[in-house]
Amino acid sequence: MANDDNFRKNVNQQNDMATIMFLLEEIIRNYQINLLLISFMITLIGPQTRKRKRWDRLGQSVVLDSIPAHVRHLDRLVRVTDRACIDNLRMDRNTFGRLCRILRDRVGLIDQKLVTVEEQVSMFLCVLAHHKKSRIVGYNFMRSSQTVSKYIHIVLRGVLTLHSIFLAKPTPIDESCSDRRWQWFKGCLGALDGTYIHVRVPIADAPRYRNRKGHITTNTLAVCDPQLRFTYLLPGWEGSAADSRILRDAVTRPLGLKVPKGCYYLCDSAYANADGFLTPYKGIRYHLKEWGVGRQAPQTPEELFNLRHTKARNVIERSFAVLKMRWGILRSASFYPIDIQTGLIIACFLLHNYIRSEMVVDPIEAELGNETDNDDESDNDNTLGGDHISCVEPTAAWTKKRDDLARAMWAERNR
Repeated sequence: MANDDNFRKNVNQQNDMATIMFLLEEIIRNYQINLLLISFMITLIGPQTRKRKRWDRLGQSVVLDSIPAHVRHLDRLVRVTDRACIDNLRMDRNTFGRLCRILRDRVGLIDQKLVTVEEQVSMFLCVLAHHKKSRIVGYNFMRSSQTVSKYIHIVLRGVLTLHSIFLAKPTPIDESCSDRRWQWFKGCLGALDGTYIHVRVPIADAPRYRNRKGHITTNTLAVCDPQLRFTYLLPGWEGSAADSRILRDAVTRPLGLKVPKGCYYLCDSAYANADGFLTPYKGIRYHLKEWGVGRQAPQTPEELFNLRHTKARNVIERSFAVLKMRWGILRSASFYPIDIQTGLIIACFLLHNYIRSEMVVDPIEAELGNETDNDDESDNDNTLGGDHISCVEPTAAWTKKRDDLARAMWAERNR
């Protein structure tokens, strides 16, 4: 009996040992399989990870090595000579530095890790001045086209937010004016006209933007003062829109064109001689090239009025000429969407005002070769108030005002 019990105990122990050994073998086998899978995954992923890290280090070293070249290129643009800065960025070094400071302080532009504010503004001005594509500017500045496009949009938004600073404040001509072109037009706020700027639009929208000459353009209504600075802008109209329609919208919108009582703008014959808008006599010589000496001189009060009117209103033509000579992007259609193109057009007008206010001599205007404006710039910051005019239709009162002014000019000339 005792032998049987011992035998059963031995058999049970052997069974327990066999079970334990079987479990250990299963654990070891699973462990080996897991190790094999882990090593296989490391084999697949490991080389790519090491390769990516190696290229990351290489890319960082390339960027770091190119920083001195970036600095040298920017120095050649904005820190060596005014001539180079004007040729490339359309403003001298001091004007460029003040623009960057304004964008830092008022807009919040900051130096990025590898791109300073000066380089951001330089890339933006190169696009406006020479109408270069992003990849061309990127090649010149040793940046990618994506980087250039990013900062163009950032600086564009910053410039547009400064419209209240860059737009000139309208100041009427007063009794003390000594400029022979303007001394007859007391109360005049400046000259008003529109200009066509080539744009690129989707094919479906092309008919709306086709002007009377068949070009795809946008129409921009503007007002400038005697110092060739713009005081009002209404951009973005399709090229087929009539000037009278644009002006009517300008004076009826809530924040549109204001004409205080007793003040007015000089306009050409495309507009109506109405309250706040003084136009020349129709059907009578008007353009400057039509006048001369002898029999080509004014022979009637109406002709004398038209001559002096065109001499004063010519300031808006000169402003548009200087504007388009300064910014190459206004001379041909760009590849940006139409809303971005409109923003770039506004930025060109605003920066034109900024340059006119900051630079004593405007080299672009000197290239026109004609008579220049040497008047001191007005420091009057008082915004003119007044009610909005509700229509732009001819009125008898303003017809009489024009006739009286013409007779006064003729009488003074005969004396």
